[in-house]
Amino acid sequence: MSHGLTSELIRDATALAALETQWWRLWTRVPSATPFQSPAWLLPWWRAFAPGELSVVAVRSAGRLVALACCYIETGARGRRILPMGISVTDYHDVLIDPEFADPAAAVLASSMTQADWDEWEFGEIAPGAQAFRLPTPSGCVETVEPGSACPVLALPDRPEALRETYPARKRRSLRLARNRAARRGRLIITSADAQTAVEMFEELVRLHCARWSDCGETGVLADPPIQQFHRDAVPRLLSAGLIRLCVLRIADQMSAAYYGFLHRSRAYGYLTGFDPAYKYESPSVILLDHVIAQALKDGAREFHFLRGREPYKYGWGAVDRWNKRRVFRRMRIHACAS
Repeated sequence: MSHGLTSELIRDATALAALETQWWRLWTRVPSATPFQSPAWLLPWWRAFAPGELSVVAVRSAGRLVALACCYIETGARGRRILPMGISVTDYHDVLIDPEFADPAAAVLASSMTQADWDEWEFGEIAPGAQAFRLPTPSGCVETVEPGSACPVLALPDRPEALRETYPARKRRSLRLARNRAARRGRLIITSADAQTAVEMFEELVRLHCARWSDCGETGVLADPPIQQFHRDAVPRLLSAGLIRLCVLRIADQMSAAYYGFLHRSRAYGYLTGFDPAYKYESPSVILLDHVIAQALKDGAREFHFLRGREPYKYGWGAVDRWNKRRVFRRMRIHACAS
């Protein structure tokens, strides 16, 4: 106990799911929280994968949830490692800490996690300003902080009408060319998902994403059935929470591209796209992404996050690298030596 705070180490998935209502309330109070820390993302992830032993720390003040670290323990060649839930599909790893409790709650989180048996505790992708930086080094551990992945971010202007002026000249030209080519095929229609169409649109995304990567001789990240099932479970939850942005582009009534991303507070996140290789000449993903960025700006976004990876197309929009950090706590083991 510290500053009137109490903690609980949760090892059961049913007990974690029972926290959902309180979890949402905490998530909304954390300014740096992303959709990747929400129950709409992490509960489906655990149901789909459950790759180790659940090890979640919940911190409360007078019964109210004020901090949450959703982790699990993986046992392998590097010993017992605590890893953040969502690790395989998540671009930003973090914990949730109510700003009202800040450092005291972070200290309780770190101290409580030492109750579990582990060798390393790792956050592989911590974005600038994340709450995971508040965690003090647990007793008996050493800490390392290293560069993580680059996550290019496009700063958005204050006025929607100024958006395309912020794109590099080459992108403005390619966008005009793509629109002209697509218009020669037929009418362009962009449709956003609602409760009735979200699942159908996700299935179109899977088809187009797999088709696009198959055309390159690769499989793409949606090829695995467990990954698809995770998203099928998460999409309706994210939609209900108002977090998801899922839309499709039709050219001449033919499905040509799909987009899957998120919007929360002032940040938009571009997660996945897919397009029909038969429309490669028209660059449908460029047309759709321009629409998505413009709509995000109208909805209050001030940044568009392209997420992990330094693919050239991201910089073509004018995005600039923002680097994640990898933070690892390693337990110091004392070995007795016989004399």
